[in-house]
Amino acid sequence: MGHVQLERWYPGIVDEMVAAGARLGSGSEVKFYVDGKLRPPLDDVQMIGATRPFIERYVRQRTLGLPNVRLLPGRAQGLVLRDGRVQGVRCFVGYEETVAEVDADMVVDAMGRSSRLSTWLAGEGWPVPTLQRMRVDLGYATATFRRGPELPDTVIAHSSPGPASNYQPGLCEPGALAAVEDGKWSVVLAGYGTHQPTRNPDDFLARMRHCVTPLQEVAERCTMDGAVDTFHFRESQRRLFTPVSRFPGGLAVVGDAMASVNPVYGQGLTLATLQASCLAAHLRSSLPRVPAWSYFHRAAAVVDAAWQLSTTADLAQPHVTGPYPRGYRLLRWAGDRITEASVRDPQINRAYMRVLHMLQHPRTLASPHLLLRTAQVLMRG
Repeated sequence: MGHVQLERWYPGIVDEMVAAGARLGSGSEVKFYVDGKLRPPLDDVQMIGATRPFIERYVRQRTLGLPNVRLLPGRAQGLVLRDGRVQGVRCFVGYEETVAEVDADMVVDAMGRSSRLSTWLAGEGWPVPTLQRMRVDLGYATATFRRGPELPDTVIAHSSPGPASNYQPGLCEPGALAAVEDGKWSVVLAGYGTHQPTRNPDDFLARMRHCVTPLQEVAERCTMDGAVDTFHFRESQRRLFTPVSRFPGGLAVVGDAMASVNPVYGQGLTLATLQASCLAAHLRSSLPRVPAWSYFHRAAAVVDAAWQLSTTADLAQPHVTGPYPRGYRLLRWAGDRITEASVRDPQINRAYMRVLHMLQHPRTLASPHLLLRTAQVLMRG
């Protein structure tokens, strides 16, 4: 549901992308499968089909089109810290070989997973956030296919293992496809440990044939366009800022620099846009030069939800060894039952999907009403 948040920040951007070739799927055009079984379609669910570079290009264009935004290419080398706050950034500007200081009322770290912020803070005598990790050892591969008249009623199809397979690929391969710009299908396949996909096109097609019907159709009827690309995601990680005893004013952290979770759950764009909303709320109520505690507390609530959802699911993999949250066995048991019931019942599926798309907190799945309905659905068989 990242496109919903994008639309909030850039009104009309979804229509612009659709006019340029992206697809906007709704209802039965958006298909989610668990262990090969199709979940009930939801009329109020919409998802956009577009590649990441396509979306990023439109976000970049809209951002640079703002009258108060100026792009200054450079390579950051450190912070300018004086009087208890960040007052700028030391960087190489353009192709200059000398470091310059760029003044700022507020600096936002968006340097991604490899952010050097902790090193810079420690070098200036400031405490650094704890880095929490969970190793998942995920591999995924992507390929593009030429799209024709096949699957006219499909924009998104997503397949994941569930309780029936003990979250293993025995019944059905984990993967997804999306109808994207330029008349293409974008397909991604995923696997953990020794079951990671390779660059071999024949292996990729064989896995697609062991996936759900839409991916089987594309494997049989469409031509692969280009090579298979593979990626490795070693671990989920997040930096915990709220417990830090001191933090300089005029500094915030967003995106993967704060938290990077397993990409198979598709939360990255939504997480980043929600953090932008948290930062906006902070700046409406506080001066940019003061420590951004209100931002970090708001952002922590968003990150906690994504972290809880992704890591609880990852712990179902036998090679993932923790850390386990308190009450994990009960959480896992209840989650399995809700997943099973969501394939049969639209109301439970709606609650489940709203959590998956970060419209609701995972705690809503523990409501007595939902648990009672889950029990009733499963008892009916």
